Order: sequence, then C-alpha cells, then structure tokens
Amino acid sequence: MRANCSSGSACPANSSAEELPEGLKAYGNLEVVFTVVSALMIGLLMFSLGCSVEVQKLWGHIRRPWGIAVGLLCQFGLMPLIAYLLIISFSLKPLQAMAVLIMGCCPGGTVSNIFTFWVDGDMDLSISMTTCSTVAALGMMPLCLYLYTLPWNLEQNLTIPYQNIGITLVCLIIPVAFGIYVNYRWPKQSKIILKIGAIAGGLLFLVIAVAGMVLMKGSWNSDIILLMISFIFPLIGHVIGFLLALLTHQSWQRCRTISLETGTQNVQMCFTMLQLSFTAEQLVQILNFTLAYGLFQVLDGFLMVAAYKMYKRRLKNKHGNKKPGCQARHRKKSTSPKEAIAFLEVNEEATLSPGPSGPKDLHGAPTPTDDISRANEA
Repeated sequence: MRANCSSGSACPANSSAEELPEGLKAYGNLEVVFTVVSALMIGLLMFSLGCSVEVQKLWGHIRRPWGIAVGLLCQFGLMPLIAYLLIISFSLKPLQAMAVLIMGCCPGGTVSNIFTFWVDGDMDLSISMTTCSTVAALGMMPLCLYLYTLPWNLEQNLTIPYQNIGITLVCLIIPVAFGIYVNYRWPKQSKIILKIGAIAGGLLFLVIAVAGMVLMKGSWNSDIILLMISFIFPLIGHVIGFLLALLTHQSWQRCRTISLETGTQNVQMCFTMLQLSFTAEQLVQILNFTLAYGLFQVLDGFLMVAAYKMYKRRLKNKHGNKKPGCQARHRKKSTSPKEAIAFLEVNEEATLSPGPSGPKDLHGAPTPTDDISRANEA
C-alpha cells in the first residue's frame, strides 16, 4: 500500500484555531471527565497492584531481563508489523492507516496489569514490562513510525506526545513504588489494599466500557472495516505474544503475562497523538477506531480471565475427585510437620554425629546371636 498524503485535502496541517464540529465537542467534554476519573483510578489501581510486587523478584527481572526483552520484542516488533499487515490486507485509506499504525506503535497500557493479577500472572514482570515499554516508547515510537511510513508519500507531521508519556510514567512509577514499600513494611495490610484495587479495577473497566458505548453511539454502522480491525487487532496481539513467549521457553505464568501485555495498548496515548497530529474533521473519521480498540481490549481481557477461571476450577475439581480412597489412606499414614522434622533430626544425629554414638558403634554393637553363642561356650 502506498499512502499519499501530499495533497492538502488529504492531510491538511493541524490548526488550533479551527472550529470544532458538534460531535467532536461532545468527545472533548467527555474526554476531560474520562481523563480525570481514569487518572485517579489508575493511580489507586497501580498503588494497590504495587502491594503485590516483591522487591527481590522485581530485582531478579531487572538483573535477568529475558522476559522483559521478549515483551519489548512483542510490543515494538510484532505489534507495528501486525498493524502494517492489517493496513495492507484491508487496503485502508491513508488517514485510517495512520490511526491503525499509531495504535500498533504505542506502548503497553496499565489495563493489562489488573488482568494479569486476575489470571494469576507474574505481577513483577507485568509492571516491569509496562514501565520499560513506556520508557522505550520515547525512542521506539518515532523509529517505528518512521520506518513503516518511509515508503509512503507522507507530508503530515506526526507529533509524539512526550508529555503524555512522561505523565504515564509518573502515574505508573510513583504509585507502584509506594505499593512496594507498603508490601515490604506491612504485608498483612497490603492484602486488604489488593482487594480494594481489584474493585477499583472493575470500576475503571466499567467506566471505559460505558464511555466507549456513549462515544460510539450511532456510529456502529459507519467504518465497519475499522471496527473489525479494532476487534481482531488485540486478539492477534494476545495470540502472537503467547506463542512467542512459549517458543522462548517461558513459564506458563509468564506466557499469560506477556500475552496480555502484548495485546493491550495505551489507548489514551494514541488518542493524544491523534489529537496533536490531525485536524478536527479528520479526528471525527478516525476517533471511533481508538475508542473501539479500548473497548474491545477490555472485553478480550474479560474473556481471557473468564476462560482462565473456568480452566482453574475444572482442574481443581478434577484433582479433588481423583481417587478419594487413596487420598484418605495417604492422609492416615502421613505425619504432622513437627513429627516429620523431629524424625529427620533423630536420623541426622544417629548417622552424622561423631563420637561413641556414631556409625562405628552401630556396627560393633552386640547382637542377640552373639549373646547365645557366649552362653553356650560358658
């Protein structure tokens, strides 16, 4: 595909003095409310998820960043490539193609962290991947956009939202750091905070779903191709991320984590970049894609969580109903932990301690047959 944006009608320069259409005014008002509410809830959410992070495990991921490297490869290697292949496959218009490509080049979103928690994933790896992908986006976003738009006749200037990236890092690192400190000092209280965070995460997803439904009301029949791409794009990201993690011999826990991180993009960052780079008339044409992507990635996450919970319950019932008679006999023969520890200590003293009670005395000790032979000789 060759996107031609050289004409002024296709890609006009962004003008801040241009009057906004009525539809976009509604988008702007709801966006302000959505941004404030989501920022507060994400801060609380990341603080609560930070309470599940252990310093030693987090440091282990930093010292041996194999899982983080696989996640970054999925985020900035596979996702932009998938976006480019979707653009070619559906023969998108230049403006639509730019929206899909920008979404593919965005870093991972914080929505993946709560889904990782719900599927018993590696929270330390999830938060590390989200942080590292956001930092890497400072350089990888311009690089990926430049490489994939190089064959195009693109005269439209794309503005990277560095300020938005910095705000995302602040909202991510500071609450997580406080959560890690709370988990280190007060581990019992951190469990209560985790439950509050789960409720906050559910409310956040509800806000995202309702906002997406309201903003997309009356536009489900328009741009059906973009809606289809917004549905299959995160699904492909989840599948490809899981397969790559599996091929690199990651654990099942890490495979689930990398899968969720790969398909979950920072929709708010994409939305900000589109606002900075395109005019109001152009935004009306492509804004539904970003909103639909955010909505569908939340729905995909709920489906993955539901599938995992069903699999976990089925596996638990399978092991619980397997040979109950053998389990009962095994429980009768088993000893308590204190008895087992005492038994091991006695054996260690009998076999390893030096002196008269060592192994030599065991071999030289008199036996009943020796006593009988001595009595006969007498």
